[in-house]
Amino acid sequence: MFPRPRGLRTRLVVAFALVAALTAATTGALSFREARTGVLQQSQDTVIKLLRTQVDRLAPQLSFPPGEAELRRFAADVARAEPSGNWRVLVAYEGLSATSLPDDSFDELTPGLREAVDTSPATVFQRVNTGDHTSLVVGMSVTFAGEENRGIASGVQVFLTVPQATEQRYVDALVTAVERATVPALGVAVLLALLAARGVLRPVRALRHATRSIAEGRLDTRLAVNGSDELADLSHTFNETAAALEESVAELRGMEARARRFAADVSHELRTPLAAMAAVTDVLDEDAARLDPDTATAVRLISEETVKLARLVDDLMEISRFDAGAAVLHLDEIDLAESLRRTLADRAWAGLVDADLPPPDAVRGRVDPRRLDVVVANLVGNALRHGARPVRLRLRAGGERSAVIEVLDSGPGIPEDVLPHVFERFYKSDTARTRTEGSGLGLAITAENVRVHGGSVRAANRPEGGAVFTVELPLRRDEPARGEHL
Repeated sequence: MFPRPRGLRTRLVVAFALVAALTAATTGALSFREARTGVLQQSQDTVIKLLRTQVDRLAPQLSFPPGEAELRRFAADVARAEPSGNWRVLVAYEGLSATSLPDDSFDELTPGLREAVDTSPATVFQRVNTGDHTSLVVGMSVTFAGEENRGIASGVQVFLTVPQATEQRYVDALVTAVERATVPALGVAVLLALLAARGVLRPVRALRHATRSIAEGRLDTRLAVNGSDELADLSHTFNETAAALEESVAELRGMEARARRFAADVSHELRTPLAAMAAVTDVLDEDAARLDPDTATAVRLISEETVKLARLVDDLMEISRFDAGAAVLHLDEIDLAESLRRTLADRAWAGLVDADLPPPDAVRGRVDPRRLDVVVANLVGNALRHGARPVRLRLRAGGERSAVIEVLDSGPGIPEDVLPHVFERFYKSDTARTRTEGSGLGLAITAENVRVHGGSVRAANRPEGGAVFTVELPLRRDEPARGEHL
């Protein structure tokens, strides 16, 4: 099996070449057949006409019944009608026969032709292939020429064989001419195919570049529309689609920008009253023990909700900074294992989490300590809230310039339909672990903090049960300490 051409240019060239080859072959075959028929017909008609003329001229000289010598003389006289001497003649009368050449076996004469002459007064002919050449064999009955017996068969039969070497040369010349004409025809077809392919591929290539440009974000890309064919319609449709897409994206971007600005503005405006509420709830918490039970419960509930609201506002402010591209990296070379121990200790998680950390200074790198603390705290807190103990925190070197942090829990794991969405903002699923009072931004903030470091974070389920979150951070060691806006 031949491989199927894949490129449009190749397919067009192959199609044109096949059509040209088929057309050339068909035209050549038809032309050859007609020319060959014409050549052979003309030769045949000439031979038959000349033979009949010669027989009609010599037949009155025959005496009846003719003897063998007279038949031989008659055959020789008929053969001399052709000046080149290519005719061989056989004359037969009842049981006698004679040929124009001595001892000529006249092998070309077939029983079918002899039978046709016996049964039909018309002149009959047959082309016989005798190995290396083709011969024309003609047979006819000699009729009386007198007034009383005109048209009556005399019983004398004349058979003629003549080689068709000249006609064969004409046919061979025709074959050569057809073959020579086919090659230029194929060449012209390939040239036309290349020109056609060029005309077709130019707008297709422009469409490909324009599509790629659209995919890269240049939504103002448009195609030049030339002509009124299907390709022009395609270019026009592409321009309309690109214009509609640009308008839709611009509208979406405007809505997104307004939504981000709204969230940032609301978060900023809420911070001042929240600070005042937090100060009041702190005072109320101190006096809650001296209040009646119902009032104390209400005070504690207000305090807890105020803390949650403050955390939500802080998360919204953090997300707003990421959206605005104002997140800043303050890099410092630290011992990552020590940083992770401090994160657990600061939140009183040391007894709740199994820490599998390398020795001091085994994994060092330039990272933002505050953002690393946020990443680890969010992942460990997420495992403690949604998973089940034991929860394990592991740190290892992922290579010379990377570190891998893993947080594993022993809970029910994450449903497969939820896994692709765990890092999306505000995403919650009723079937995903235990419902909590979180803001829905913790894992999104974690992913953003990892991203600004140039790292990656992913979530998966462990074969033995539970979820695992894996963070891979590049470790920068040769850069000076500085702040980076991302």
